[in-house]
Formats: sequence, structure tokens, C-alpha cells
Amino acid sequence: MKLGAVFPQTEIGSDPAIVRDFAQTVEEVGYDHLLVYDHVLGATHDREPKLTGPYHEGSMFHEPFVLFGFLAAATSSLELVTGVLILPQRQTALVAKQAAEVDVLSGGRLRLGIGVGWNYVEYDALNEDFGDRGRRQEEQVEVLRRLWTEPVVDYRGEHHRIDRAGILPLPDRSIPVWFGGFAPVAYRRSAKIGDGFIFGGNASVAGKALEETRGYLREAGRDDSGFGAEMILMTRSLDDSEKFVSEARAWREAGGTHMSLVTMDCGLADPQQHLDALQRLKRALDDSGALE
Repeated sequence: MKLGAVFPQTEIGSDPAIVRDFAQTVEEVGYDHLLVYDHVLGATHDREPKLTGPYHEGSMFHEPFVLFGFLAAATSSLELVTGVLILPQRQTALVAKQAAEVDVLSGGRLRLGIGVGWNYVEYDALNEDFGDRGRRQEEQVEVLRRLWTEPVVDYRGEHHRIDRAGILPLPDRSIPVWFGGFAPVAYRRSAKIGDGFIFGGNASVAGKALEETRGYLREAGRDDSGFGAEMILMTRSLDDSEKFVSEARAWREAGGTHMSLVTMDCGLADPQQHLDALQRLKRALDDSGALE
């Protein structure tokens, strides 16, 4: 089972040397991937309809594609993962171009995790429709894959029109597209057209969601053997290594292929403390054999 670290967006700060050193240390310690959350704008919550998500106007977020362009040159083996990019609030052709560029410059190390998000203020500011974001997302994936694999695309859909055009450079592959979220509609959509799913919570919650997704895969006539399953382990018990070991074992037994560890919002004082926790947990997981 592959092990990832969640990039501590809101707590790492804006010093490029610290950002670089964080990613390089994560790679040197032996993590397989770095998973990055996404928000373009933070918004105040004093509005109607209410915003109920955890982030606000004071939450700092590095932009994933620009960050990955920087880290592509600073690392050599670390997979770069969006977990998740809010795809429907972005122009699809531009995402195709940006993702292709990251994949080319990193030597094929991008995994594009996508979701629909919760912050309608971002959608309004980016001039995209919050109400039909799920329906548009399916067509977006189709357009992305065509732009990544065809030199000239002629496409007419419900939401997109590409008139005999393409992007260069093309990636050497169709970039993996994984979905993320917490709702059955997202599980069903990923089973229909996704390469994998990024679940959140713990092994019990994620395991039930994975089993539900497998049911949708069977309904779609797809073999689940090639379908990836990642759990972002959401626990604040960073000092309890055995908790992480038991969760990793349970997730692997449930069929999980990837797991990422979160150190944000755990009361850590600086980036070095995030790295110390990640190194300590990696040693515990390696010693236990829970990932094997």
C-alpha cells in the first residue's frame, strides 16, 4: 500500500525554501506521494446561504498546479496528487493544459484528484455555475482525456465546444483521474468514469464507502482490480502511533491501495514539527509491516 503525506496548506507559510525542504524531506523519508488540498479563494462566513466548510478568508492555500511546477524541479520520485482539485469551478481546457505541463515537467508524476467543492463564493467569483457542478464534471473528465491523448480535438457537448484544437506538449499518457468526496453520487460517478477514489475519515468509514463504490463498479460492468482506493486518515492523535498502524492495517485489509497522513490542525507549531510527526509515523508504519 502506497503512503502519502498531506501538504499542510494552511500552516506551512509562504517561504519557498520551507515549501521546497518540506517536499524534499517527505520524499527522502520514503513517502510515495504528496497530496495537496485546493481552494482558489477564502471567503467570510457571515453570509446567506451559510458557508459550512472549515476554511475562510484567513486560510492560506498554495495554488496546486503552480506548486507542483515548483516541486517537479525540487523532487525526483514523489507523486504529486491533488486531493482534490475543484474541477467544475475551472475552465476545462486550461486545466488540461496545466495538468499536462505538470505531468511533462515532473516525468509523469501527476495524479489528478477532482471534486465538486462546497464554497459557492469561489464559483461565483470564477464565473462558474455552482448548481450544475456535478453534471458538468462528468463532461469535463471526457474533455480532459481527449485533450491529453489527441493532438487535435473536435468536440461538441452540453457544456463544451472545442473546434479542431489541441494542447502541446501532450503528456505521454492519459493522466490518472481520481474522484473525491463523501457522497454516494461521487462514488457512483467515480465508478462510472474514474481511475480511483480518495476517501476521507478512518478505515471503518472509508471501508464502507469503498464497498459501496465497488457495488457501483459492478453495476457499471467494471473490474475493481484496477480501481485505486486512497484514504486520507483524519485523526488528530499524532502521538498515538499504534492508532495509525491499526488504521493502516484495517484499510489495507479492506482493499485500500493508498493512504495519506494529515498533520494539519493538530496543534503543531511550525513546519519542522509537521516533518517530525511524519517521520515518526513513517517509522512506526514501516516497523509494523502494516503497509505490506
